[in-house]
Amino acid sequence: MSILRNRTATAAIVAVAAGALTLTACGGGDSDSSSKDNSKQKEDAKSQSKPVQIGDAQASTGPAPDVEGAKSGGVATVYQATDFSHLDPGQIYVSDGKLLSRLIFRGLTQYDEDENGNLTVVGDLATDAGKESDGGKTWTYTLKDNLKDENGNPINSADFRNTVERLYSNYITDGPTFLQQWLSGDGTTYRDAYQGPDKGKHLPDDVLETPDDKTIVFHFDTPRPDLPQMLTMPGYQLVPEETDTKEKYDSAPVSVGPYKISDFKPGKSMTLVKNTQWDPKSDSVRHQYLDGFNISMNHDDEDQTKTLLADQGEAKNAMMFTGQVATTQLQKVVGDKQAMENRTIQGYAPYVWQLNFNMDRIKDKKLRDAISLALPSDAVFKADGGAYGGEVANSLMSPTTPGYDEKFDPFNREKKPNGDVEAAKKLIKEGGFEGKSLVYAYANTPERQQQAVLISTALEKIGLDIQKKEIDSATWYEQVGKVKNGYDLYMTGWGQDWPSASTVFPPVYDGTQIQDGASNYSHINDDHVNSEIKRIQKITDTDEATKAWAELNEYISKEVNPAAPIYYTKVFQIFGSNIGGIRYSSDSSYVDVTRVFLKK
Repeated sequence: MSILRNRTATAAIVAVAAGALTLTACGGGDSDSSSKDNSKQKEDAKSQSKPVQIGDAQASTGPAPDVEGAKSGGVATVYQATDFSHLDPGQIYVSDGKLLSRLIFRGLTQYDEDENGNLTVVGDLATDAGKESDGGKTWTYTLKDNLKDENGNPINSADFRNTVERLYSNYITDGPTFLQQWLSGDGTTYRDAYQGPDKGKHLPDDVLETPDDKTIVFHFDTPRPDLPQMLTMPGYQLVPEETDTKEKYDSAPVSVGPYKISDFKPGKSMTLVKNTQWDPKSDSVRHQYLDGFNISMNHDDEDQTKTLLADQGEAKNAMMFTGQVATTQLQKVVGDKQAMENRTIQGYAPYVWQLNFNMDRIKDKKLRDAISLALPSDAVFKADGGAYGGEVANSLMSPTTPGYDEKFDPFNREKKPNGDVEAAKKLIKEGGFEGKSLVYAYANTPERQQQAVLISTALEKIGLDIQKKEIDSATWYEQVGKVKNGYDLYMTGWGQDWPSASTVFPPVYDGTQIQDGASNYSHINDDHVNSEIKRIQKITDTDEATKAWAELNEYISKEVNPAAPIYYTKVFQIFGSNIGGIRYSSDSSYVDVTRVFLKK
């Protein structure tokens, strides 16, 4: 993605109609100019968070309501910066993969989003969002009638058993692990509890039960009220048993959504065409207005923005997936009244970009604190979309995450948004770190390259020797996700997978989850943090749990500091003039791809 691991979160924030949200443009030279506006926007983000509703069978019944003015036919062009890191649903945990998954995959549940961005969990391949029993420890799903994959094979409960069980296989390394852990054990212990279908065994019926062809029953040892939301994630979407090619599935998946892959040239292009086996009567959310999508890769944000703003030829029918209006093109886009009113969308995304400290290599907290204090957050976020691309982050929690506290500011971001050099220098001197060499890794995209210069220059000013290491953006998270990655510092972006801090702290800061491909990028393994995560996860009272997560957030930053918050993200996208149905999605935090059509 243009913002790489904006973990495809379920942020319960209000969707924004084209041009409706005012984002204050700030001058690049005044480091303090946006602090009051940022505070106001954080409060707006908090007020925009709304509870996710649970839909019934009627809400889960298709076809989806027509999009106003929609027409059928034509092919849309999609500009992408890089290739998709994975096509296997079990491996998808990034935003561009989520947008693609909305077109070609389906799961048990999905989100239905109204015109105000309010989200309701409804049944997707299931008849409803799920029926709970045994105090929330047992969840039962019933499949809709006449479901088929792109090959015409009937979809049954055995396919969902396969979908769940294959997640335990060793070749599944990059996807979410919530379901596996809920079923079979915390941290990485779930892999020990069950070795995967490759061994020829099934999960026991007291964990996962398929009593007939249409019924799937999950059994947990503790109430799991968030299961319907969790199952909307791409990582839990269907992989039919008959066509599961295991490791090879990542390059040639089978569709059950409205579109299927007809041609794929890795690193270059992908062509989607209509999946004739998709039945709109079974789908209450998705549409199939277009004949297909031509996805063209290797277009950075600047290229995408220039081409779409010019609106010539093919570009009239073109769109972004996770691209952003480039910083260099901001004034041109903002100055084009017609484009701003009719061809752009904006929204407050749920992500926090943070600088991770590899704690296997940077063991001294004083050094981590010094680096945190020195970071030029204001300049760094403006390199990724300017004032339209984000705002200075004061916390490892996003303003859209329940429990966020804008007053918690351990690194004095409000008063020193471009870093407190003197305070950082003092810690460097106290620790004897002058001249210490550190490897800073960054992705080879224009915004990350510019940010690398800003960050390395700031850290050199406080006396550190920074060795920059550039990495291919297409494999960025695979590289930094290795436990022995060889890097000291690297940025990642994270947002909640649904509106709860329980989807932030366990995957990112739980030391029991450290393994290649996991999301604990800093390798924090603190006994208190680990035990608190386990304790809080068992709290069933939402308010009590939210307060506990907020307290843990403060402990992590003050007492451990495994990662320094830099900026929160916002989304600002532009589209060709013939692209219809565009709106910001509070589910994906980008354009809602389920409703796109060509106007003529």
